[in-house]
Amino acid sequence: MRSKSAPSLPFDASDYSYRGNALKKHWAALHKGDREPYPSEQATARLAKAHPAVARGVTSHGGAAAVATELQEAWGAFHGGDFVRAIENASEHGALGAAVANKAAAIHTLYLEKNERHRLDLLQAAIERGESAVEQLPDCANAHYTLGLVLGRYSQRISILEALASGFAGRVHACLQRTLELEPRHAEAHIALGLYHAEIVSKLGGLAARLTYGASQDAAVEHFRHAIKLMPKSAIAHVEYAHGLLLLDADRHAQEVEKLCAYGAACKPLDVMEHLDVERAKYHCTTLN
Repeated sequence: MRSKSAPSLPFDASDYSYRGNALKKHWAALHKGDREPYPSEQATARLAKAHPAVARGVTSHGGAAAVATELQEAWGAFHGGDFVRAIENASEHGALGAAVANKAAAIHTLYLEKNERHRLDLLQAAIERGESAVEQLPDCANAHYTLGLVLGRYSQRISILEALASGFAGRVHACLQRTLELEPRHAEAHIALGLYHAEIVSKLGGLAARLTYGASQDAAVEHFRHAIKLMPKSAIAHVEYAHGLLLLDADRHAQEVEKLCAYGAACKPLDVMEHLDVERAKYHCTTLN
């Protein structure tokens, strides 16, 4: 059942409807950043055959065809901006649904959910779901990525300093590094690693960040640039690069930040997540001027 408290989108999302054949047709463009494989019946069956824990879940939900259809519907809800429905529907499928459920939780808590208790509850549930997913699907890049993503979002809610003291930084870094080992062209993991380095350098200073966590300004910039190379038309790649530069040295990078935000604001979104990213870039443009 859908949560009655789910916040609505502040714009018309009717242009971002991806159902059935439309989802499959646009899948490669929609997932250029995370390289998520299309959840076909064949792919679902292969994962079930290779992983016994996954197989039990697939069998209990009616077989590979039925599970694939439900995962496609969850991804359609995600791309259309119905993040709460994506979380609730995908969560029923355990490890197979973790990527879409956790990505939806990360976006929903960042952009739409205003109640802090609800935010933390959604992220804590996502962390537990992600931990189970990486155990059951250790060779799935997005199981690791989305666990790192929600760990990072949770650490931002409790403050970066508390997160560092609680060991979240090491866990986030390990998840993102494993993601890139499994999928080197995962642009969103490069963005997240860029932010990881920038946030730690910003809070601890260059020397302490390097000695304690191996974080550096050069590494942050390298990851952001790699992400933009992989996704040159991505709003989030540009706006997060701008955010990272502001963390590192706002005065020094002011002109580059302005250019990055302007480029992000001019990007054409393919789904609701990207629309929210573009709106964020536009907001930064107005605050910079």
